[in-house]
Amino acid sequence: MAHVGLDNVTKSFGRNRALRNVTLEIEDGQFFVLLGPTGAGKTTTLRLIAGLERVDSGSIQIDHRNVDSWGPAERDVALVLQQYSLYPRYTVRQNLEFPLKPSSRRLPTAEIHARVARAAQILRVEHLLDRKVDALSGGEMQRVAIGRAIVRKPKIFLMDEPLSNLDAKLREALRAELKDLKNRLGATFLFVTHDQVEAMSMADRIAVLNNGRIVQVGTPQDIYGNPRDVFVAGFLGSPAMNLIKADVRNGTAIIVPGQFEMTLRSSVPRHIGLSNGAVTFGIRAEDVHVGDSGPYGAMVHHVENHGVEKIVTLRIDHCLFRATVPAAVRVAIDEPARFDWDQDKMHAFDVQSGRNLSPSNINASDGY
Repeated sequence: MAHVGLDNVTKSFGRNRALRNVTLEIEDGQFFVLLGPTGAGKTTTLRLIAGLERVDSGSIQIDHRNVDSWGPAERDVALVLQQYSLYPRYTVRQNLEFPLKPSSRRLPTAEIHARVARAAQILRVEHLLDRKVDALSGGEMQRVAIGRAIVRKPKIFLMDEPLSNLDAKLREALRAELKDLKNRLGATFLFVTHDQVEAMSMADRIAVLNNGRIVQVGTPQDIYGNPRDVFVAGFLGSPAMNLIKADVRNGTAIIVPGQFEMTLRSSVPRHIGLSNGAVTFGIRAEDVHVGDSGPYGAMVHHVENHGVEKIVTLRIDHCLFRATVPAAVRVAIDEPARFDWDQDKMHAFDVQSGRNLSPSNINASDGY
């Protein structure tokens, strides 16, 4: 296991600033996920930790030791990439043995065989050991690529979107296997993804990156339930949080004048840090309740069937927002529907900065 620390790390490529004063703490044995859109700086962070790039300023520590001057081999990390990086004409066994045979670290033959056998057992590829890699499926190749990392027994596993080339069902299966693998090995995992489902289902902690900056760090539940700003609110969640412009006047939220005006309970303005004026409301789809007894009316704009539930898009004039309803609820496009939403689950964001106005967000330290 290993602790990883980044202290005010900045990295540029020419005029492009890839990372801006990034500070992170990744604890021993943690499954830590870097989440963000393409170009956010996730892969650059991984390459800096691996020693494949050098920081412009700031420092990186592994086990509380500064490793800025260390090469990749000295850092004892294993990098698993989106591309499998296997030798196609080698067998699975030969691919698993390869990292153990360079002259700088060549192990006794018995130790090599033992490590390969253990990795094959963990990843359930024992029956593939004598098969050529170019005859494997995508999922099998990814297992072998992970196995090449396991045989080295590194302190840290660095994984750069390793599941993105797989089909949806296989991604789901391998997500569970990777989390189980982390528990069995007890190693530190740093996993990069743009897929919020992967982040939510696998991470002990998540760091959300945007434009080279850390936006928020926390557990999946913290970030989902208490997003720091509109970027995090809109990026994390499927479907994304509804973000709706409103004007608050004397305890009433005017969303669509004359059609959708919500009287706020007395406790709500204090809870979400709200005062009179323009605001952006945030409400999750599961907290919008569709039913005949709802106090507000809308038209059904769109319906997505997801098996056990439906995602219903409601429309009031120009205002569109989504609700999650059980599959048995009958709704049809261009028909009226009644709804309500849970004011206790509502967020308010500053229109200009996008910052969450909740006092718990404003008063809290950044945590990164």
